[in-house]
Amino acid sequence: MTADIALRVPEELMASVPAEVRGSGRDDVRLMVSRGTEVSHHAFRELAGQLRAGDVLVVNTSATMPSAVDGTVDGERVVVHFSTLGADGRWAVELRTPEPSGSTRRRTGTRACTTVALPGGRRLCLEEPLSADGDRLWWARADTSDVPGLLARYGRPIRYAYTSGDQPLSAYQTVFALSSPDGVGSAEMPSAARPFTVELVAELVRRGVQFAPITLHTGVASAEAHEPPYPERFEVPVSTARLVNAARAGGGRIVAVGTTAVRALESAAGVDGVVRPASGWTDLVVTPERGVRVVDGLLTGLHEPEASHLLMLEAIAGRTAIGAAYAEALSALYLWHEFGDVHLILPDDNRDAPNCSCNCW
Repeated sequence: MTADIALRVPEELMASVPAEVRGSGRDDVRLMVSRGTEVSHHAFRELAGQLRAGDVLVVNTSATMPSAVDGTVDGERVVVHFSTLGADGRWAVELRTPEPSGSTRRRTGTRACTTVALPGGRRLCLEEPLSADGDRLWWARADTSDVPGLLARYGRPIRYAYTSGDQPLSAYQTVFALSSPDGVGSAEMPSAARPFTVELVAELVRRGVQFAPITLHTGVASAEAHEPPYPERFEVPVSTARLVNAARAGGGRIVAVGTTAVRALESAAGVDGVVRPASGWTDLVVTPERGVRVVDGLLTGLHEPEASHLLMLEAIAGRTAIGAAYAEALSALYLWHEFGDVHLILPDDNRDAPNCSCNCW
């Protein structure tokens, strides 16, 4: 299923500019709703009509950093993608080769002890690969402790080849984004929440939908290799744990806004399905085999089907349902990626009905 869908996603369905450039606002995107294998189509502004009082939307408050910085290695131009701040003060980084279009491509042949000259006279030394089976991401140490300040002065948002031009950092912030005291945030936008506006949040609250914040600082994805996510910093606060547990006890549905919210919330959930306050690092990869313990639904963008995120979607809805939804998205010309349309996965209300052929996930 995944390979067939991947081959059928044409370039014209890759959203190249933000929705407010294409239309009237960042909420001017389409909303595909899946309940089992049944799919319906809506405007994102109609989200409130798809939810009900007592539902909880779990949102990621991580702000997006201007993580891409120009540099040189022995006179060769490179772009450094700053990803994750490690516990020892080093940063996980990726070196990329700049393209004439303004995007970048994967750089190969990087070695330990490579030194990168950065703006402002700063330097970055690559020390060791992040994982033993690849050399894309490196642990590196900068000659300044204020990397967030360096990024704020010289950085810009990470941009991939399917986008048509640079966008301001504000285009990569969601309405839920909060600045952290240490200036650290996400290397890539928690994009599922991008279409939300203050007005829509207020409408949802009026209708009895509650919001529960978590924080997970996303690292850089591999646009080429579709590697599984590596450990990321997260926090599930006491208030969120209490709200989620109370809502579940009262019959409310827990709907994660983005795969990052799923990863954080499921990392804080015990085998008993109870969410407890948690913070630190999570290496959880949600797969169909592992399943989900807390999350009932998911609001997410459209992913390249060979990406590891698709396994999470299958864990929530089942492979048959996701295959049906992606086939529908393709035929209805939905737009992919962070500036594109969104997909709301909700429980199939008929899945427990006796003698119902729709029960199978």
